[in-house]
Amino acid sequence: MKIQKSFQTDGPGGKLYLVPTPIGNLEDITLRALRVLKEADVIAAEDTRVTMKLLNHFQISGTVVSYHEHNKNQAGKQLLKFLKEGKEVALVCDAGTPGISDPGYEMVELCIEADIPVIALPGANAALTALTASGILPQPFYFYGFLPRKQKEKREVLEGLARLPAALVFYEAPHRLKETLAAIRECFGDRRMTVARELTKRFEEYVRGRVAEIAEWAEKNEPKGEFCLIVEGQAESDKAEEDAWWAELTVTEHVNRYADEGLPLMEAIKKAAKDRKRPKREIYKIYHGQKDDLS
Repeated sequence: MKIQKSFQTDGPGGKLYLVPTPIGNLEDITLRALRVLKEADVIAAEDTRVTMKLLNHFQISGTVVSYHEHNKNQAGKQLLKFLKEGKEVALVCDAGTPGISDPGYEMVELCIEADIPVIALPGANAALTALTASGILPQPFYFYGFLPRKQKEKREVLEGLARLPAALVFYEAPHRLKETLAAIRECFGDRRMTVARELTKRFEEYVRGRVAEIAEWAEKNEPKGEFCLIVEGQAESDKAEEDAWWAELTVTEHVNRYADEGLPLMEAIKKAAKDRKRPKREIYKIYHGQKDDLS
């Protein structure tokens, strides 16, 4: 067990500060963050070019070094050396809070192991910004971040989250938005959700509705920018339906069960679609092999 008293340390080492930076609007940076950046001996940046623009805007000069996903092992050792020498290090990412879908976790681990204080500053974060304005019950919530890029892996993750009774928070890139919305609908059904893009920037936009409505909006508008997706958690009523007799059956098995009872095929498809609260044409396509057979 380790106990950190952040501002009562008399040891020779320095401190690691995790400093959130604006996710769009430069006014979102805090006065404390600016002070820490000014006073830091070393600023470790995900992309030094991006960070230098921020520092120049606020007329902050200092030693800026690179710390990102591809050099974090070697760069982390150098930062640890600085800290052991008593230097104050401020860690920043390109936008938002370090360690949240951005480099930082491994550096925090190194410092904790070496008994070097880690001080996190509150500040800008896209997930919480989108969640609080989503119109979806914000607690409890489950933050996932970026889903896997491969469709099979993405679907496996979503299926594993489908029964959580908590708001689900994802990040997504614009060129993968449509396929991710389709996967969410297939795995979660047509729940309420909110898509937020370009948060705190001039073209900030929230789209609130059902998954199917938002998927249609995405098809028509070719939206750009960075996206945060907030999806409603599973309701108790939906959970009861999943516990129904057909819950463990695939769509094909579900239809066949009704057909085996003597119903005509189209009637069996209609009843299975009603059970699952999914469009009849979708169940028809799955049954006839035009789409993947999802349970």
